[in-house]
Amino acid sequence: MSNARENILQKIKQALATPVPLPFPQEKTAPVQYPETGKNLKQEFEETFTSLQGTFYQCENEAALASLLGDIFIHKDWKKVYCKDKELAELLQRMGIELHENLASCDVAITDCEALVSRTGTIVLSAAQAEGRTASVYAPAHLCVAQAAQLHYDIADALSFLQQKYIGNLPSFITFASGPSRTADIEKTLVTGVHGPKEVSCVLVGGNNFSFFKSCKL
Repeated sequence: MSNARENILQKIKQALATPVPLPFPQEKTAPVQYPETGKNLKQEFEETFTSLQGTFYQCENEAALASLLGDIFIHKDWKKVYCKDKELAELLQRMGIELHENLASCDVAITDCEALVSRTGTIVLSAAQAEGRTASVYAPAHLCVAQAAQLHYDIADALSFLQQKYIGNLPSFITFASGPSRTADIEKTLVTGVHGPKEVSCVLVGGNNFSFFKSCKL
């Protein structure tokens, strides 16, 4: 038994001493080029996001955001609102919304995001956000509030943006969410809400130079 062990260890040492070279070491992959659609980032995100069963809203400023959220809550009958983002939570409290503290029993989780990807209709979230990894996954409905300046054309552009934002300290977890959770594993039928929220909404606020909650008067 001891000899067999020694033989195996000796073979491992020999393999580590003379590693097999990587195939095609000079091979370089050309960057993927996507054809221009002629649409602006907002228009393309809206069309792609809604095609993935997401619900898209847009408003111009903070006061309009508060009014829109109030209308959405009434229409959806969302009473238990979960939100850990400081600025969004302050806005909701000024609206008279009593925040629900239990994510497992809430009606909707409201978050911000890191970026939006227009080509794929994707919301980019990370562990660096106040709500961490859980709010956008465990609630039955997820509503993301984003700024127009967070729109990027492709995932590569969004990742470059994150690398510049978190220089040398990328979040430990980055999520790409494209519409509600769905699977076709159940009798080959598409089912939503199996591994995450059944409903995903995105509110896009303002223009490229707009900043949330700087002068909100409700």
